[in-house]
Amino acid sequence: MPYAIVHVRPAALDLESFARATGTHPDLVRRLVVLGVLDARQGPDGRLWFAPAQVARMARVRRLRAGFSLNYTALGLVIDLLDRIAVLEEALRAGPGPDSEG
Repeated sequence: MPYAIVHVRPAALDLESFARATGTHPDLVRRLVVLGVLDARQGPDGRLWFAPAQVARMARVRRLRAGFSLNYTALGLVIDLLDRIAVLEEALRAGPGPDSEG
């Protein structure tokens, strides 16, 4: 019986793995967590853990920083606004709900 090759993504990346995966210095990653630009949870031992989706968020941060020369605090605000716009656009594409009039 042949076996399928399955790639398993980790449930979370520690700080060092996240920094390596994103090509970012761990000190900058810590700073972005403090500023609220990146989301991380802190383990019982005090270590930071990142969801795999944060890798894409870091790529977005780097693109915005390179493209617009914004400081990291401003980047957090811009990313929050872009996320809100995406939610609103998705709601518009979904159309009116079953309980709406129209």
